[in-house]
Amino acid sequence: MRDVKIENKMYKIAKDFIEKRYPAGWGGAAVIHTEQGHYFTSVSIETANASAVLCIETGAILEAHKYNEKVTHCLCLIRKNEKSPFNILTPCGICQERLSFWGKDVQVAVTTKNNSLKFVPLGELQPYHWTNAYSADEMEHFED
Repeated sequence: MRDVKIENKMYKIAKDFIEKRYPAGWGGAAVIHTEQGHYFTSVSIETANASAVLCIETGAILEAHKYNEKVTHCLCLIRKNEKSPFNILTPCGICQERLSFWGKDVQVAVTTKNNSLKFVPLGELQPYHWTNAYSADEMEHFED
């Protein structure tokens, strides 16, 4: 379900949010798009205790869960400081697990060598995902 219009809008939302929320220094934001057409944003929690930190995408993922909306796209954008270029971060393994709740077709922005905006289906990041060991019927049992 590739949709360049959604992808470009997500990038703009994240970039604008970072520039406003973090006018100087490091900045990062995530944007989730849902089947209902909503865009949820989030940032990483800032804490002195590194074990309490959560991924940048977590808040937006939880917003989608809160409103019971199906996620279609996920993007995480960072910059080192206000003079640095923006970089896209591929979802980490934990966020990939969180996003897999909505299936292997969720489009995720990925890191590229030339820093271009590229989305791929979550299933392409996880060709050997543990859920492949189970049938669709068996996976429904896990949801009960």
